[in-house]
Amino acid sequence: MDTSVRIKLEEIEKETLSQYATLSVNSRGRLRDEEQCDIRPVFQRDRDRILHSKSFRRLKDKTQVFLTPEGDHYRTRLTHTLEVSQNARTIAKALRLNEDLVEAIALGHDLGHTPFGHAGERALNDVCPLGFAHNEQSLRLVDVLEKDGQGFNLTMEVRDGILNHQTSGNPFTLEGRIVRISDKIAYIHHDMDDAIRGGILKEEDVPDKIREIAGRTTGQRLDTFIHDVVVNSMNKPDIQMSEPVAKAMKDLRQFMFDNVYTNPKVKSEEKKAVDLVKTLYEHYSSHIDEMTGEMKLMLDRGEDKDRVVCDYISSMTDRYAIALYEDLFIPKSWPVTRY
Repeated sequence: MDTSVRIKLEEIEKETLSQYATLSVNSRGRLRDEEQCDIRPVFQRDRDRILHSKSFRRLKDKTQVFLTPEGDHYRTRLTHTLEVSQNARTIAKALRLNEDLVEAIALGHDLGHTPFGHAGERALNDVCPLGFAHNEQSLRLVDVLEKDGQGFNLTMEVRDGILNHQTSGNPFTLEGRIVRISDKIAYIHHDMDDAIRGGILKEEDVPDKIREIAGRTTGQRLDTFIHDVVVNSMNKPDIQMSEPVAKAMKDLRQFMFDNVYTNPKVKSEEKKAVDLVKTLYEHYSSHIDEMTGEMKLMLDRGEDKDRVVCDYISSMTDRYAIALYEDLFIPKSWPVTRY
């Protein structure tokens, strides 16, 4: 097919996006050279690769904050990812930055998360001699593990945004910085919403000094944070917030840590989840042959055993990890035959 479709889209980017936007034609490239798509610019292509991946689909059964909640409306790691993507696209569109790039980074940023959320992440980091961090695992997934060990060969811009999406990170594109702040906005918003739904908090529990600046409902605060980012980043070579709103968001995040993320009621099952993950790690470290064929192939290629065990366990959904644990360690009834 004539490549004019992709070229026209690239020309539209040049004509319409901000001077600070990352243009598809200016990408720093991929780990391996490959032929361009005839209709999709490079970041759109990366977005599609992530969206159609197995690791993306598994996010629907991975914990956000509440472990296996009884209710259909609590967030999962997948719905969190979609909310991050939407926040990021709203900001990018307003600032005339590259929506395809922010969407690709946002959809890929949490692919490496473990079962049971940050509890599972801490468990693997405790037992694996090499350590474990979900942002590094997300990059490993797209570079090495997906597509039968070939990886997705994503652009440098998307890879950088995935690796550096945490607060301590510093992405080299403005689009990556949008995802980094959108991630924080998303989880503060929806974790508060879920906590209220679960009876952990009431809206009135939020300190007045935060509510006066950021808003008196979860929806108002989401609107305030996104508007503030847009207004204070317009036509600037950085993504930033005003000092009062940034402080209100920081204070709200601390309020959530004090009242939700460390709340004994919310975390009542967390120790069990941590013990489960650690037990699975110890088991497969001693029974390498029981892992899937994909993992064995990684070992055959010379990958470190401890890293491959982390790959296997971190890829599991909550319910798969529980089912596997029950199969390995919970006694089953002996079948009784008639006589």
